[in-house]
Amino acid sequence: MFQLGKTIISEDILEKEFVCNLSACKGACCVDGDAGAPLSEAETKILEEIYPKIKPFLRKEGIAAIEAQGTWVKGTDGDLETPLIDEKDCAYVIFDGKTALCGIEQAYNQGIIDWKKPVSCHLYPIRVKDFTEFAAVNYDKWDICDDACSLGKELEVPVYKFVKEALIRRFGQDWYLELEKVAEELKKS
Repeated sequence: MFQLGKTIISEDILEKEFVCNLSACKGACCVDGDAGAPLSEAETKILEEIYPKIKPFLRKEGIAAIEAQGTWVKGTDGDLETPLIDEKDCAYVIFDGKTALCGIEQAYNQGIIDWKKPVSCHLYPIRVKDFTEFAAVNYDKWDICDDACSLGKELEVPVYKFVKEALIRRFGQDWYLELEKVAEELKKS
């Protein structure tokens, strides 16, 4: 672990390798698990605002779940998260054949909205836990991502480089440049 500004970071994000392999996993992270995607309070307001624009991209099951539960929910641990369909799929998931995709991201890709998706999804496999004085930045190892770890190793792409855009989105360009410096120093040692 090391500190960068008001973040405590696991060295795993510099040392482990990862590149999403959607053709292998079929977007399992959007349909597996026991909770929706973590959200910030600001993101709950964004979801409320953009829902009418993304609704046409969603499946009828997702629309029903959102209209019954809301655009976001409080999870069993009290955290804010996306609603689920029958306690499985994220309500915002859509499918291209058997591959799960994000309906929010599809609206973004088509220029309908200017918000890509929840930052927790964009950051994956990194998870951020905010505390009063700092944020913990950790690598989340999940067996459904074994193919992504293999592809990352093959392509020699560390986690922090794979999620560069998301890290900059969450912490800013200057923070990311400092992270790169730490990674370079770690390589030398």
